Formats: sequence, C-alpha cells, structure tokens
Amino acid sequence: MNEYIEDLARTKLFFGIEYIEDLAQTKLFFGIEPKEIAGLLACVHARIAQYTRDEMIIEEGSRVSDFGIMLSGHGRSVKWDASDKLIIITLLEKGSEIGVLLAANPEQESPVSVQAQDDVTVLFVPYDCLISRCKKACPKHEILLRNYIGVVAEKGLVLHERISCLLKPTLREKILTYLLRESREQRSRTFSIPLNRNAMSEYLNIERSALSRELSYMKRDGLIDYHRNSFKLLDI
Repeated sequence: MNEYIEDLARTKLFFGIEYIEDLAQTKLFFGIEPKEIAGLLACVHARIAQYTRDEMIIEEGSRVSDFGIMLSGHGRSVKWDASDKLIIITLLEKGSEIGVLLAANPEQESPVSVQAQDDVTVLFVPYDCLISRCKKACPKHEILLRNYIGVVAEKGLVLHERISCLLKPTLREKILTYLLRESREQRSRTFSIPLNRNAMSEYLNIERSALSRELSYMKRDGLIDYHRNSFKLLDI
C-alpha cells in the first residue's frame, strides 16, 4: 500500500492533476476513477511528450511501439500521394488516440504521418506494458486493456467510414457524407466543422475550387445553408 501511495504522489506530480482529470473522460480510461489513474500510469510506465506546430509525432515509414492520447492541442494524420498531394486521413484533438492500431503490430511500418497543428502534449503508453501481466496486480490494468481493445475496434469502423466517404462517386455525395457524419456526431442539424475550405478540400481529396462551387450549388438547391464553417442541413 505504501508503495502504491508513493507511485500515486510521484505520478500526480509528474503528469499534473489536470491531465489525470482529463484522462478520466477519455475512452481508454473509461470506468477508472481519477484517483486510480495516477497509480495505473506508473504501472504501465506512461510518459509525456510535447510537440510544436508542424512537428511530426509519428513519421510515415516509422515503427510504433507506444500508443498515445492527446492531452492538449490539435493534430492530423496525413499522407502524400504519388503526385505529392497531401491527403488528410483523420483530424485529432484533445482526447484523440494516436497509434493504437500501429502499436499492436510494431513490425508494421506506419502508412501515415501524424503531425501537430499547434503546440501539442501527448501521453504515451508502451504497448508491451499494457499487455504484460501487472506485477502489482493492479485491478484497473485489465479495464485499461479492455478499453484499448474497444478503441481499436472503433478505429476500424472510423477508417471504414472514411474510406466509404472517399469512394463516393460524386463531389456532392462526398460532401454530404462528411456533413451528415458531423451532424450525427454533434447531434444537431446545425453545427460547425473544424475545417476551413482548404483543409476540407484536402480531407475530401477534391480541388478547393470544385468544393466551393459544389457547396454553392447545394445551397442553391436547398440542401444546405452555411456561413464559413457553420452549416445547417435542410432538405436531405
């Protein structure tokens, strides 16, 4: 017990109480009380890393052994195609998971890069420490492992949805698929998206001019209304 209390004190001092409270709201630490998270972080040898704007958190072609959670800032996973055109795969924000699929297969090279878009703080957990039998018989270690498996399954569904969006045959269908997903996630027909027009065109892998033109046509046809990054779904 004394050893646990010492771990708890050291970990709270290192990670900061505010980060522990934030972690309690994430999917990976769901069902684990904040007071238990500090000891668990010590158990799995978690660490914190900080990145500045445009710095690479994961580089394409690298091998990943730790998975992470963004504690602050924004980022994105990206890939460059054969013509050196940037494609945004996913957008990342506070609470987003990083490298959960890659860490489970450390021999596999990363097919994408993960880039910080502003100052970013990431909590990293070694995958080997997650799946290893806990020497302290930590009761919450198993919950963290189950949560990790759930996040992996969810990531697979998100990637499937992303591919489905990119494979839509028309610009309008790609745009509607994206807007409908944002509306569903925010549970409102009126919502804001985290992308400006340039980033939206990169995310949907279409030309910016074509995107702007099609949005204008959709507004004319009474499907949507919008002003900058605020959208409203009308007759869909």
